[in-house]
Parts: sequence; structure tokens; C-alpha cells
Amino acid sequence: MTIREKLEERERQTLSPMASLSAESRGRQFPAEPCPIRTEYQRDRDRIIHSKSFRRLKHKTQVFLSPEGDHYRTRLTHTLEVSQIGRTIARALGLNEDLVEAAAMGHDIGHTPFGHAGEYALREICPLGFDHNEQSVRVAERLENDGKGLNLTWEVRDAIRCHSSGCPSAQTFEGRVLRYADKIAYINHDIEDALRGGVIYPIDIPLEVSQVLGFTHGERINALVVDAISASRGQDRICQSPQVGEAMAVLKEFMFANVYTNPIAKGEESKAQDMLKMLFGYYQKNPDELPADFQAIRLEEGVDRAVCDYIAGMTDPFAVSEYTRLFIPMGWGVK
Repeated sequence: MTIREKLEERERQTLSPMASLSAESRGRQFPAEPCPIRTEYQRDRDRIIHSKSFRRLKHKTQVFLSPEGDHYRTRLTHTLEVSQIGRTIARALGLNEDLVEAAAMGHDIGHTPFGHAGEYALREICPLGFDHNEQSVRVAERLENDGKGLNLTWEVRDAIRCHSSGCPSAQTFEGRVLRYADKIAYINHDIEDALRGGVIYPIDIPLEVSQVLGFTHGERINALVVDAISASRGQDRICQSPQVGEAMAVLKEFMFANVYTNPIAKGEESKAQDMLKMLFGYYQKNPDELPADFQAIRLEEGVDRAVCDYIAGMTDPFAVSEYTRLFIPMGWGVK
């Protein structure tokens, strides 16, 4: 037996009947010889981690635009926290950790610069519409690897597509774990970043929430993870207890009122949105200036699709640099 086959046999013997076994994947977009060492989901994780779109996450906003400090989250650190939380839940429930990890690593590779502000801007201006979860799948299927895509398994792509609220549930339990892990990660690290930035103070967090989830970052994370495990064990779904679910709903409402729409924290977002809209309009009118990688998309799928793909893939500093190059007058000088 190869190392991969031994790992697959271990999955059969140790994982829950609800788990997605690597050997029983629905397969990839295109046929590929199995790896002798890694299972299919381990292979997907590695392909995502070594991709350009994954590396760009370190320069994309999570919540706060260009924060002055080394300890605020980026889209990359958010991704790592989602992976850790998801793996913890999956391990406790006997699900496939490798599938959760792969999907977590790829769930935001299609995210725009400037966080959700960038997503809303593209959604507004792009005639095709825009959702970052669908764009993450598109990056994996079409844009990465010089247009050949990453050729990921069906299960990983399904989990990525379905990780956002408002989307249908993923077909696998691992994909449903990812959705919970994403919520647990972002609401807790956004609190910590908001506290660090002086946007809110510990006393502002509703007492009824703290009495259920705890008073510190670690206590809240632990309470939410333990509850998801306890409530889901023996069930045919991934869920929370009513008490914890209600506390999390109150906390989310608090965050929207005090952080996500706070003019102190989000005051610059309109500028970022205007910047992306101007970039979109410029490349719509001047598609010949799109990089060579996007000219094939322009020919096959149209200008709007190519422009949307290009701008969605930008990092925050690159978008600012492009805007400066195209719209800010440069000083004249003799060389």
C-alpha cells in the first residue's frame, strides 16, 4: 500500500459515518493521477497554500483599512484562524480535518481588496454582480495557475462556495463546519481588533452576551467551539445550542451597530469604494490596458468579466498604486 492508501484506510477506520472520505471524493474538474503520499484533500490544501491568490491575502483588509499596527488581522490571518477553529470542531466530531482545512484555506482567495467594502463596490458597479464566495471558486477553477485553475476536488469547491451566510448549505458536514468556523473567527477577532483600536471598550459588550460566552477573547472562542461540538454531536447537522445561538446573534447585532457601521472605524471605506469604481470604469473603457493574463478572459467572457476578475484580485496597496498611477497627476521633471 502507498502512504496515501494507508491514510485512506485510517480514515475509514477512525472517522464518523458522517465524514467525507478522501477515497470517495466526487473527483476533480479534470482527471489527475492520485498522489502516492497525500490524500485528495491534503493535495487540495497544498495547492491552495502555494497559490498566488493565497499569498495576496496578507495584503487584503479584514475589517480595518490600513491599520497602523502589526497586530490587526488581515484576510490571511483570518483564514488561518478559520482553519484552526474548523479543524478543532472537525476533529472532535470525527469529520475529515483535511477537507475542512483545505476549504478554509481557500474560502477567501477571491475576496476583494478593502474587505466587504470592496465587495459591495464591485457588486454595485459590475453588471455581472459579485459575491466573494463565488469569486473564490472562480479563482480556483479558472484564474489561478495561468488560467488552468487549481483543479480542486468537488467537495472543497462546494464548501468554499457555500461558506457565506445566505448561501445554500454545503453538501458535506465539513463544509457546514467551515461556515460556523468562519462566523466564530470573524466575530471574535473583529471584537479584539475593535478593542485594540479604541472603537469599543470591554464595558460596551452586552452583559447578557458575556455571561453566556465569557468576558475575554479566549473564553468566547472556547465557548462557541465547545458549544458547536456539543450541540452537533449525535445530530445530522452542524448547529449551536439555543442559548449560545441567541447570544451570538445579540453579539453580531452589537458589532454591526458599533463596529461594522462605526464612522470612526469605517469612515475611509467610501473612499476605497469610489477608488475601485473608478478603476473599474477606467478598464471598461480601456480594456487593452488589462494585463495579458486577462486578455483571454476578455475575449472569451467579455470585458466586464475580465475587469471584475482583475480588480477583485488586487491587494489593497496595489489598488491604491494603480489608482495613483491612473488618476493622480505626477510631478514633471527632466530625466
